[in-house]
Amino acid sequence: MKIAVLSTNPDLYSTKRLVEAIKERGHQAVVIDHVKCFVMIEGGKPTIIYKGKPISGIDAVIPRIGTSVNAFGCAVVRQLELMKVFTTVKSQAILRSRDKLRSMQVLAKSGVDIPKTVFAKNPAQVNELIHMVGGPPVIIKLLEGTQGVGVVLAETIKAAKSTIEAFYGLKANFLIQEYIAESKGADIRAFVIGNKVIAAMKRQGAEGDFRSNLHRGGEGHLIELTEEEEHTAISAAKALGVRIAGVDLLQSERGPLVMEVNSSPGLRGIEEVSGIDIASLIVAYIEDKIVTDEGDTVGV
Repeated sequence: MKIAVLSTNPDLYSTKRLVEAIKERGHQAVVIDHVKCFVMIEGGKPTIIYKGKPISGIDAVIPRIGTSVNAFGCAVVRQLELMKVFTTVKSQAILRSRDKLRSMQVLAKSGVDIPKTVFAKNPAQVNELIHMVGGPPVIIKLLEGTQGVGVVLAETIKAAKSTIEAFYGLKANFLIQEYIAESKGADIRAFVIGNKVIAAMKRQGAEGDFRSNLHRGGEGHLIELTEEEEHTAISAAKALGVRIAGVDLLQSERGPLVMEVNSSPGLRGIEEVSGIDIASLIVAYIEDKIVTDEGDTVGV
């Protein structure tokens, strides 16, 4: 097969590992910078132009779409879907998972437990919003934030009010969530492929930082999930339609709570901690789905 990785940087760890795995399993690998693609919209003839030529002969694609180019990247993935190319994550699923508010609504509707979350537009209701999620302290998150950027812990009503009013002043959209004190600055990243958790790690925030993201100096170690945690991670990925996902969980007194479902999860941390060749398992998933998945056909 000819398998493409959509990535703006071929030197990124995850991109390189996927290319290596594709080749090791006997396939042809190609990296396509989706930002440099032209989407040609014409009745009955969907086309993508890359480096001056129409893209053709792609059997499957692994999207690695960054949040800064989310809309355009999803347009490219959607065009590939119209071209009957198998993709490891649908464009609609990427959009759904990247919208923090929408993803929380979908997860809640599906019965997946999440932290209490409030979204509002009226700054006059600040006190009410804070108390609705059991605060202070409360977590305030920008809707477009990623890797811990745009996430604030407000430990007092005064701090929460100041942050909320500042975000309102910037016309930024944000969520207010309950603070899960018993998690102690740690979360779980469960890596899901299909209907199975392949590996999981517990990430502990750097000293003095409640955020556990490895990009922010956190540390990870391998853990074995409980049956409830594994079920929650798989259910969250399924609810958002993300076939290959990094599901972030908090351990709370009332059970596992889903914070986020990442549709382009990084491979470095989970591979280094687990010692598992996640990239090869992703390629194996493609091999299996192209043969068995009804409704998904490959490009010729």
